Amino acid sequence: MALVTVTIDGQTVQVPAGTSVLDAAQSIGIKIPALCYDPDLSAVGACRLCVVEIEGIRNLPASCVTTCSEGMVVRTGTPAVMEARKTLLELLIANHPLDCMTCEKSGTCLLQQYCYEYGVSSAPFEGDQHAYPIDDDNPFYLRDMNKCILCGRCIRACEEIVGRNVLDFSYRGFNTKVGPFMDAPIKDSECVYCGSCIAVCPTGALEEKKMVGKGRPWEVEKVRTVCPYCGTGCTYDLNVKDGKIIGVTSTDGDVNGRFLCVKGRFGYQFIQSDDRLKTPLIKKNGKFEEATWTEAIGLIAGKFKETREKYGPGAFGVLSSARCTNEENYLLDKFARAVIGTNNIDHCARL
Repeated sequence: MALVTVTIDGQTVQVPAGTSVLDAAQSIGIKIPALCYDPDLSAVGACRLCVVEIEGIRNLPASCVTTCSEGMVVRTGTPAVMEARKTLLELLIANHPLDCMTCEKSGTCLLQQYCYEYGVSSAPFEGDQHAYPIDDDNPFYLRDMNKCILCGRCIRACEEIVGRNVLDFSYRGFNTKVGPFMDAPIKDSECVYCGSCIAVCPTGALEEKKMVGKGRPWEVEKVRTVCPYCGTGCTYDLNVKDGKIIGVTSTDGDVNGRFLCVKGRFGYQFIQSDDRLKTPLIKKNGKFEEATWTEAIGLIAGKFKETREKYGPGAFGVLSSARCTNEENYLLDKFARAVIGTNNIDHCARL
């Protein structure tokens, strides 16, 4: 692949032709703020927060949609650039609810972070704000369109990652709004509730219902683990507070990136369910009673032996699980064929 040489803030770097200025800058540790940009999605240059100065170009181009060319000289922190970014942030918060004290995204909101970095606490001019009701008509997440900054990340994630095309822009001008076709409720759309929109939303416009009011980001311990629902091996972070799981958030997994299915992202409540069995139960006199693992395994082994002696190994059928590891499934296969003596073994993914 052809390489081009560019100079960014005095640092010279070679990047493949077609690389954006923003990606080139990040590759050498230069941070450029951006709200609509996401490395997993197509670049649209909508928020204009990532503007830079480039020699030979009169205006301030958006670095996420400007490709590097041979000999390009870029400056990312000039007074003109800093003023433009600060003005853009002031325009955004002029129409944005400033309820950071109670917002669930406080501490992880990109808009809040950039306002902090650029010293923007209020807008020097009067704006206008919507008063949309919070959309909670689906079982998994809340949509507060008052906090939406129209970055379009959720729209592109739904189209490019999930392939559902549920979301798009409705209306025009100040009344522009993100939602399903004809601004229909989410519950009446083709949404599969994968939560990919939540993973890419930079503000508090999208939040998981079960995590609301459970704790601030800095109070939560992140425990990286592998989703147990199938054999794909998706990675995510369990959010743990006071020894209890309060939710699941995306991490940069090798298999899935930051994207999950509805089960992986929202199906964790069973872990602490009161209905979950915590000890083996053995039926005695028609009623189940708690037992030790040694008692339970001994009973099962005795029943297996009794059944095989009476009816033969062909009386057994074994089902393995996609939730188990390859090694565990191999051991179950070996147990069925070598110990029990039956070839009647199958896998749940084939049911």
